[in-house]
Amino acid sequence: MTDQLKEIGFRLSTLRVDCNLTEEEMADKMGMSIEEYVAYENGERDFSYSFLYNAADILEVEILDIMSGSSPTLSTCAFVKKGKGFTISQDKFCEFKHLAYTFRNRKADPLLVTVEPTEKEPRMHSHEGHEFNFVVSGKIKFNIGDISYEMSKGDSVYFDATVPHSENAMGDKSAQFIAIVLNK
Repeated sequence: MTDQLKEIGFRLSTLRVDCNLTEEEMADKMGMSIEEYVAYENGERDFSYSFLYNAADILEVEILDIMSGSSPTLSTCAFVKKGKGFTISQDKFCEFKHLAYTFRNRKADPLLVTVEPTEKEPRMHSHEGHEFNFVVSGKIKFNIGDISYEMSKGDSVYFDATVPHSENAMGDKSAQFIAIVLNK
């Protein structure tokens, strides 16, 4: 359990209470068991982007309110230097950098996603909206429902994000892709 996971879990718990939702109600809305949901609030489980996206939707907040504890403030332009962005790690095999984290009322969430090779089968996830992924380096196995694609630099996929999906690096090198999640 990392400090970042504990901090996100605490913010999630606080926002849930502010919305007058019990742990059981939130777990039900998230489509998971109470034990699984409480593990997130306690910072005992890694947060997927899909989990955070769905929780933010239920709590009617910006995803970054949960991730960072601060609301985006800009409404004209958000500039992010190379290698920067709001970072959240999902286990040691996946890292997201939010590339518009300071922009308020976004219609999309652009992310730079880095995935590390692993023998571990990636966890499928889903969320509202559509998603566009564009591979910028390495090779990625992209799974959507029962379909799999082997993707290389320059390949892209656009899909209905309510269909369970996952990504993992192929070979022995990390891979990166730009994900643009279009909000509903």
